Amino acid sequence: MASLGVAPSSGLREPRSFGVDKLPEEMNDMKIRDEKDMETAVVDGNGTETGHIIVTTIGGRSGQPKQTISYMAERVVGQGSFGVVFQAKCLESGETVAIKKVLQDKRYKNRELQTMRLLDHPNVVSLKHCFFSTTEKDELYLNLVLEYVPETVHRVIKHYNKLNQRMPIIYVKLYTYQIFRSLSYIHRCIGVCHRDIKPQNLLVNPHTHQVKLCDFGSAKVLVKGEPNISYICSRYYRAPELIFGATEYTSAIDIWSAGCVLAELLLGQPLFPGESGVDQLVEIIKILGTPTREEIKCMNPNYTEFKFPQIKAHPWHKIFYKRMPPEAVDLVSRLLQYSPNLRSSALDVLVHPFFDELRDPNTRLPNGRFLPPLFNFKPHELKGVHVESLAKLVPEHARKQCSFLGL
Repeated sequence: MASLGVAPSSGLREPRSFGVDKLPEEMNDMKIRDEKDMETAVVDGNGTETGHIIVTTIGGRSGQPKQTISYMAERVVGQGSFGVVFQAKCLESGETVAIKKVLQDKRYKNRELQTMRLLDHPNVVSLKHCFFSTTEKDELYLNLVLEYVPETVHRVIKHYNKLNQRMPIIYVKLYTYQIFRSLSYIHRCIGVCHRDIKPQNLLVNPHTHQVKLCDFGSAKVLVKGEPNISYICSRYYRAPELIFGATEYTSAIDIWSAGCVLAELLLGQPLFPGESGVDQLVEIIKILGTPTREEIKCMNPNYTEFKFPQIKAHPWHKIFYKRMPPEAVDLVSRLLQYSPNLRSSALDVLVHPFFDELRDPNTRLPNGRFLPPLFNFKPHELKGVHVESLAKLVPEHARKQCSFLGL
């Protein structure tokens, strides 16, 4: 089942805001892929009932011929406060797609659409097309036509739990590497913070084990000095600075969330299963210990006089099972730090020794198949990266794919 990050949220989220913030000027200069394919036609109807056919057109700009595309709704695969995601089939090509349908405030541009149009990466779900639809009540809906990916990391974790098995460590490495590659891309190349990293928002192709980040409904360009809402991100994956009510946070909140996902892949269950915002902090303190005054200052300077019960940190190696690779424990400890500026960047994570097995040309999936593409970097992904890191990021056997590096 494709769930585009709309499983019932396990925690608190900011209300969806439809693009009230302007995208920074430099984004306007970025080339939008297939702009002609992004023409937003308006069609009638609800379109989510099984068998309902939605007809829309693309093209028609710059002398391009108009092309009709028809989608047949097959089933609803996810619902949330923002709207619905349904699986559909393109009648012309036979391709299966996911259509995310959200209520559109006519006064504003949709921030999720603005962001999706900038994204082009093997580990990010791609936007194929979009169109508006109206209902009898004259409500305007935006329909994002996305590539369909059948599984989620959340469901893969549940699958192994049902079997009472640990996820094979090769899958943990593969999924985690691809999550951080997607984060490195959106943080460094696009300048966007996702703000809702969780297993439900990480799609997996069960045959190739390629991972794709989805649901950019909470994503935002974080501008230094401009406040942001702290009521964001699903509870189990919320960074401590958000729980402390920080409004000037950074993309390090995504790093914390991804660290929680890594821990969950290793454990088979959430590391910090808080039942409320405050309880979430209690769960974190039980493992990381009481934050120091300095750490609290790094998260939210307004809380430095707050009195916490003094609890010692629980050693990381005691949280995981005995035969856990020490590199896995080391990586978790580098991600789940109270001080946001001490957490590793997504790019630094990619060169961590935990992923060395993925760089070995002889490594295969448990069924003997090749790994999904991991080293097909584009020049902008590696811009400004130190030559020593480049040599590690792109193993020798993959350098033909990145000939622009001159390694």
